[in-house]
Amino acid sequence: MMLPASLSPTRNAGRGHATVRALSAALLMLAAATVAQAQQSSALPPAGRLLASNCFQCHGTNGKGPGFEQINGKSTDEIYKDLKEMQAGKEGQGLMTKHAMGYSDAQLRAISQWLATQR
Repeated sequence: MMLPASLSPTRNAGRGHATVRALSAALLMLAAATVAQAQQSSALPPAGRLLASNCFQCHGTNGKGPGFEQINGKSTDEIYKDLKEMQAGKEGQGLMTKHAMGYSDAQLRAISQWLATQR
């Protein structure tokens, strides 16, 4: 009995290897893309750093500005409490009150966390 050409063992012998190679190549590309994405994610600066960059004119780039209160190195809770008081208008209607009003609670927390790490 003769097998049809499509079922012939000699005709399909290379297909198994080609499928394995194609699958291996696809998995390798997926792994490379995942690694590249992870490297990009780790290259982003902390969120608080970008938000705190608005503070540099008065407080310096790391919270150590001349002539204004140095806020670097204070605890996260202390900085956050001060910002929330300013946001609530407890410090009057000065510039810091207006700045603090422009941020959400999460953003104020991120700014506080970043500035607390600066020495």
